[in-house]
Parts: sequence; structure tokens; C-alpha cells
Amino acid sequence: MPSPHRLRAIDALRGLVMLLMLFDHLRDTFFLQYSVDDPMDLSALPPGLFFSRLLTHLCAPVFVFLTGLAAWLFGQRQAHRSALSIFLLKRGLFLIVLELTLVNFAWTFALPPDEIFLQVIWAIGVCMLALAGLLWLPRAALVALAVLLVAGHNLLDGVHLPEEAPLHGLWTLLHDPGWLSPAGLPDLKVTYPVMPWIGVIALGYAAGPWYGIDQNAASRRPRLLGTAAVAIALFTLLRLFTGYGEVRWLPSEHMGLSLMSFFNLTKYPPSLAFITLMLGVGLVLLALLERFDSSALSRTLATLGGAPMFFYLAHLLALRALYLLCVALWGYNREDIFALGHLWQVWLASALLALALYWPTRAFARLKARRKDLPWLRYF
Repeated sequence: MPSPHRLRAIDALRGLVMLLMLFDHLRDTFFLQYSVDDPMDLSALPPGLFFSRLLTHLCAPVFVFLTGLAAWLFGQRQAHRSALSIFLLKRGLFLIVLELTLVNFAWTFALPPDEIFLQVIWAIGVCMLALAGLLWLPRAALVALAVLLVAGHNLLDGVHLPEEAPLHGLWTLLHDPGWLSPAGLPDLKVTYPVMPWIGVIALGYAAGPWYGIDQNAASRRPRLLGTAAVAIALFTLLRLFTGYGEVRWLPSEHMGLSLMSFFNLTKYPPSLAFITLMLGVGLVLLALLERFDSSALSRTLATLGGAPMFFYLAHLLALRALYLLCVALWGYNREDIFALGHLWQVWLASALLALALYWPTRAFARLKARRKDLPWLRYF
């Protein structure tokens, strides 16, 4: 069984990306006077907002990768691989239902909903369902399939099926984001097509043996940093010499604009360049957090990362409630929205909300660790 020392760095990295996610969602709630497209519109976006959004791109790929890694660690505590497979099936279905119900309500406060958004929680749920079957593959075959999904899906970017095509709905869910209109149901907005994300969760699972009982931080760190270097080098080559999966970057007289163009990546669905950069940076952070495992910062982040679903739901509900409260108190201050006026205010508000949510999240994480007799707590 892996030691708590090993797990703290994983929880700490998860906690870090949860904080970045909180900022991104607060920006998406209180800073809507600036439209952030995918990839971003460099002609209309201030540099500070561009690089803030770029930083938050870490969230989804790192979290999905860590979900795969955590699945491997959980499996090591089970007597049979089938127990892990069954758990992933149950957890995946739970997350899909949660996205369709409570998560969608937390975003909109609308009952019944006019629209349902299939976002990251739905994608993680589907990835878990897929991993429940893929984990039976030999590790080499799993890695090969994961690389094929991550690196090869951009070859299909030009495939778009008309709405009347029999496989239009399936293709939208897998690779081509857009709207679906099921008969008698609310419209579905597919933001996270799952094909490349299945590859990311499989990579995380395949990295699990680095955290085996016979491994230690000293032997693991070169693997983490070496893999990160390969990923970042691949990203650099892709951006310098190809347009694979992305619009080619354009050098400019101004270094800032050149950097913005170089790092202007596609998230929906995530391009190969997007995934290699974000996972490369994520692996570096994982190695650093393990190096400083005993620090107060690492312990604080690990607290948030120990109860990620609780924090996720709490921050969404808090954001929506705060927005409605601001509108009730001060009305709309920018056409039909209430918005903060400066980016620094978004960062400050994010820090204050994170501080407010820390204590209930810590209490829930402690309850989760203490009450092993309540298996449903594992789902949060």
C-alpha cells in the first residue's frame, strides 16, 4: 500500500488545480465583459487575462491524469482487479448523473433546466467508465492506445457530421463539440468531447507503477521530470514547425504578442499541443510538490485535494449565490451582467472565496478519512 507521504503530493497538486479552477469559474461569473474564446482572440484580450486563462488550462488535463493515477493506487488496495473495475463503473455513472443534476443546477439555479451542459464532471465520468474496461489491457497496450487517442484525434478535426446523420450525436460526444437536441429533453451543450480525455486518464493509470510499494521519491523524480521534458519538447516542436491540431502561431514585433500567439492553444477538444504542455508542466509540479512534501503549503493544498468533489460543488453553489446576491444588491452594472472592473479584483475575490471554503472542505476531508464505514464518502 502506498504510504501517505506519496499521496500528499498527488492531493496537493489536485488542490492546486482546484484553486486555479475556482479562479477560472469566478472569472467566468464576474468578468464576462471580456469574452474568452477557444482558442483565445488575441486582438480583444488583455495580456494579463490571456496568461491568467492560460494558467487555468492546467486544471482539466492535470485533474483527469491524476484521476487515472488515483485509480491505480486505489486498485492496489483491492484483492482483485475486478473490484477496481466495478468501482470505476459506479463512480463514473455517479459523476454523469451528478453533472446532469446538481452540477447543472449549481451553474444555472434553473429548475427544470432549459439547457444541460456536459462539462468536465461528465467527461471524467465517461473516462472512468472507459478505464473500467481498459485497465484489463497489458500496460504496454494501454499506453499505446492512450498515445493514439491523445496524439491521433486531431487527424479527425475535419470530420463534421450533419445533424441528420445517424452518428451525429455519438460523434459530438466523442470529438466534435456542439449542441444536441434529444426529443423531449433539454438541449445538451457538449463542451468536453471525451475521446482525448480517455487517453489522458489512461496515461495517468499507466503511470501508477511509478508509485508502487517498491518505488520511492528518489527513483520516481527522474521519471516525472524526464517525461515532463519529453512532453514539453514535443509541444515546442509542434508549435515551432507544424500546425498540427492548431492554427499556426504568428511571430510579432512585440515579444508579448509573439508569446501569446505561441501559447494560444485549443482546449475544446484539447489538441496534442495543449495536452503535452499542460501534462508536462503538471508533472514538473508533481515532482516539486513531492520534493517539498512536508511544507505548510503542500499540507494546505493537500487538504483541498483530499475532498475535491465537495470543494467543486461548494464553490459552484457559492459562486452562483454570490452573483445573485450582487445583482439583488447593486443591479447590473454592465449592460445585462454584474461584473468586477479589474482582473486583480477577480484574483482577490478568488483568494477570499478559497479561504472561506477551506474550513468546510477540511472538515469534510477529515470526516471522509475518519468514517471508513461510510463508503459513499469515497465518491467525494
